[in-house]
Amino acid sequence: MPAGRDPRSRRESAAALTVLGSLALLAVALRASLGAGTSRIFPVLLAVASGLAAVVVARHARRLDPRSRRPWRALTAVAGLLVVAELVYVVDPAGSQSVPAQVPQVLAVPLGIAVCFLLMPPRTGRRLGVRELLDGGIVLVAVALIGVLVLGDAVAGSRGPVGALMVVGYPVIGALVCGVGIMTVSRADRVRRRAAAWLLVTMACFAVVAVAGAMANVLGAETSHMLTTSAWMGMLAAAVRAVDSDPGAPVSRSEDAPGPLLLGVVVGQATAYGVTGVVVVMLGAGRTFSLLEQVMVGVVVLLTSARGLCWAADGRRLTRRMEQAEAYFRALAASAEDVTLVLDDDGRVRWVSGPARGQLGWSARDLTNRVLADLVDPADSAVLARILADVGASGALPPTVRLRTSAGEWRDVELSGAARVGVPGTGLREGLVLHLRDVTARRSNQRELERMAFTDYLTGLPNRARFMAALEEAHGRALAGEPGCVLLVDLDGFKAVNDVAGHDAGDQVLVQVAEQLRAGAREQDLVARLGGDEFALLVPGGPDEAMGLAERLVVALDRTFQASTPGVGPSGPLFAVSGSIGVARLDSSADVPAVVRQADLALRAAKAAGKRCVRSSGEAVDAAIGRRARLARDLPAALSEGQLRVLYQPVVGVHDRRILGLEALVRWEHPLLGTVPPDEFIPLAEEDGLIVPLQRWVLDVAVRHAAVLLADGWDVQMGVNVSVRHLQAGCLAPDVAAALAAAALPPGKLVLELTESVLLDAQDALLSDLETLRGMGVVLALDDFGRGWSSLAYLARLPVHVLKLDKEFIAGIEAGPRGRALVASVVELGRTLGMDVVAEGVETEEQLAELRDMDCRFLQGYLFGRPMPFADLLALLSAFDPAVLDADESDLDTGVHLVGRDG
Repeated sequence: MPAGRDPRSRRESAAALTVLGSLALLAVALRASLGAGTSRIFPVLLAVASGLAAVVVARHARRLDPRSRRPWRALTAVAGLLVVAELVYVVDPAGSQSVPAQVPQVLAVPLGIAVCFLLMPPRTGRRLGVRELLDGGIVLVAVALIGVLVLGDAVAGSRGPVGALMVVGYPVIGALVCGVGIMTVSRADRVRRRAAAWLLVTMACFAVVAVAGAMANVLGAETSHMLTTSAWMGMLAAAVRAVDSDPGAPVSRSEDAPGPLLLGVVVGQATAYGVTGVVVVMLGAGRTFSLLEQVMVGVVVLLTSARGLCWAADGRRLTRRMEQAEAYFRALAASAEDVTLVLDDDGRVRWVSGPARGQLGWSARDLTNRVLADLVDPADSAVLARILADVGASGALPPTVRLRTSAGEWRDVELSGAARVGVPGTGLREGLVLHLRDVTARRSNQRELERMAFTDYLTGLPNRARFMAALEEAHGRALAGEPGCVLLVDLDGFKAVNDVAGHDAGDQVLVQVAEQLRAGAREQDLVARLGGDEFALLVPGGPDEAMGLAERLVVALDRTFQASTPGVGPSGPLFAVSGSIGVARLDSSADVPAVVRQADLALRAAKAAGKRCVRSSGEAVDAAIGRRARLARDLPAALSEGQLRVLYQPVVGVHDRRILGLEALVRWEHPLLGTVPPDEFIPLAEEDGLIVPLQRWVLDVAVRHAAVLLADGWDVQMGVNVSVRHLQAGCLAPDVAAALAAAALPPGKLVLELTESVLLDAQDALLSDLETLRGMGVVLALDDFGRGWSSLAYLARLPVHVLKLDKEFIAGIEAGPRGRALVASVVELGRTLGMDVVAEGVETEEQLAELRDMDCRFLQGYLFGRPMPFADLLALLSAFDPAVLDADESDLDTGVHLVGRDG
């Protein structure tokens, strides 16, 4: 830790500086009061001060690493030699003319120069350049010239070798160490320059001591002693500050180290101009210069001129580098696909680069000096303001705004990056750099895909996903006090249309029903097709308005239908088709799934009441609550009494031409209520906390059966549906591991099918459990993809191997290009993400042909087999005919199907 930041070292330094100041005042006071009587006391005081500085420098140097403390050890040795010299002055009768006293002082000079060189970086750092040598040379020659000019009289009065050394040698040495100090400051590492600057002050004080001693016979003994004492104490104090300011040598240095420090240039030039001023003054006073003095003046002028030329060359080189960097920057910005804008702090465009005309619909000249916010759609002004205010903040996706072109059109522009420009603290105005990209075509395609994803392929109505999203928004409005209701519509007699007249006739009925619902609904009502022959309406208003609308729709739907043949007209038998409707109010105290369940209960009550009628959730609640209570009460016993059973449905590989997998499906045979559908008792198990033991039982049975099949030579994978509640419980991975170990089944033969609800709860803990299962070798599949909350952003995070495409997509694949395009896009998406895509609900040869053309490799549905007990499974595996995968157009024309759509 640097001493300046260490309280203890800081206190020691402050105490040392205080003592040095006190000794300086004491020496001056004694000299003023006792005069020549201090000739023996004066060296003692200087020796004490030098010894104190040596101790402080040595102590503070110990905090540095061994390599960094070397200059300060040398400085400690310099202080020790000065102590020896001053003590020799005390004991030697010759006093100030003592020859032995000069020996340690002369030895201290190379050590002082060594201090400077040790503070410079090693040879691996920046080399000593011509500019540093020129700066040091100017100071050296200038100070020497001043010494010659000022010390002329002193040189004439000097006697003996000691006098000559003090008058001539020490000032020259002072000039030398000052020049070396200048080079040290210029070359030192950035972090050590403060220490180098204090070291330069130390050398300057030493020069003052040398000059004051040399001019003793000119200035007078009293003035010389007082000046020497002050400079000596200043030299020691600067040495203490130097070691305190040194943080140590840096571990690494930047490759692009800056050029010579400006301080060296300033000191060198100031010294040269000062010498020039002195020469001019002396010439004005009539002083004549000797040949040596004239040569030295010429050398100073020559060195100063050379330094000026170097300065000009540095400026020219820097200008070239800036011009080259600007050219590189312009070329880089111009070659980018994005448009780069530089805005001032008022949001006005100051510089444009890139294909502005093609991307933004503006030329660079027309766009310059315009306020960018004036070109942005007012609806997107808040987005732009947020981007400009939060520059550098990362987001999930780049924001997009609508930008007006010069022709008045609107384009979707993506702000792909933003950064601040300007140098804070310099007074320069700051601004922003923005990168803009035209994404109009991409956004248009995205909106079309979204429209296709939220639109029913057959009727053109909003689909289930769009309806559920609108229902969420309406629920939010219900919380604010705005009433709303949900109507669920189910057709009566529709199955007969499919079974007798075929699916084309059924599709015609669905289209006409959609038109009747649209015509009967109000403008503010949302009509959607949920799938099959089930429709839904989202109705703003109270229950009375919803019931009135539902009764009108029941009357409109009660009609007969006759299929039509292109070019022939209506033909074939007549079918009576009607509708039953369940109504539920959007209750602010219930969530969206609860509202849908209430509407479904009301619809069941309408069906049970004889069809062609309307029931509200209030009318159906008593019967529904009774049934639900009975199921909830009997479900725990169903696990222990063997009322549950597992059926298996095959998954076929198109390329492999065989059954590759099985899906385990749980069924509940209630002793009184009969078969209870899974979508009725699975939610009960989730709500009552029974889902984990239920699925643990299904998992054990399915894995055990899969092991039996594998032992019999049937290489198939077993798929088991998993509730998100089981995953949230945190025990899914241990349960899977235990089941696999008990059955001795390889993990790769187990497929865990997760519903899309896991996307809504893709927390880090759940993702970690999924990664654990994947690491075990278990195959992960996303079931019913596209039914509800499909999200590509979440899909990219889930470690799934298989996408199981919801059967609602497959049901209309042969009806039109939109349905085919949507399924094909999902198949291609799975191939791009490296996932296998399984098409569920394949019931007809037409669907098989379409999926085969899309190269969908895995199929599941009634066309290949219904869910069956394990006892019947071996017969299916043995009797499977690959020819079922070879349906061609001739087969399709016969209209023969294994099952109907509702079968």
